[in-house]
Amino acid sequence: MQFPMDARLKDGSRIQLALVGDRDIEPLRGLYRVIVDEGTSYPHNQFPSNEEFQDYWVRGKSTVVAYSADRVPDDGILGAFYLKPNWPGRAGHVANAGFIVAPEWRGKGLGRLLGVTMLSHARDLRYRSVLFNLVFSENATARQLWQKLGFQQLGIIPGAVLKNDGTFQDAIIMWRSLLEKG
Repeated sequence: MQFPMDARLKDGSRIQLALVGDRDIEPLRGLYRVIVDEGTSYPHNQFPSNEEFQDYWVRGKSTVVAYSADRVPDDGILGAFYLKPNWPGRAGHVANAGFIVAPEWRGKGLGRLLGVTMLSHARDLRYRSVLFNLVFSENATARQLWQKLGFQQLGIIPGAVLKNDGTFQDAIIMWRSLLEKG
């Protein structure tokens, strides 16, 4: 897989996917702030510091960002994913990934494009499988997408996630092999 790469969404929008660079850090932080404030898909209950953000999203990871193909320098990031080993050493062949999509770009196929790209990129990086440790149970859109892309539910962690309203929701552990194409 060669980055940057051009793609089209189901509505015909032209997208460019690129490995994160220095100029992408602030736009990526800006989008992540929106996601953290929503409180529906990531565990942070407050926005992380710059150092914490870089540790979570960039350092030691392969991070891919999506922009509109005809972007100008100040355009925001439409979505992104990171890919990293879920564990070190003997279990380092199991990847973990995280995804974000800007609210105004949801429902256009960007999440699917990022998911398919991540699976191909993970194979290129020689991962054997991908594990999602914490898919919020109430994030039906994400769960449906991962199931369509071949992930299976391995288990449920009851009450793992504190919601903005003070109640708790379960987290789903999902996994997919990369040994077969598809």
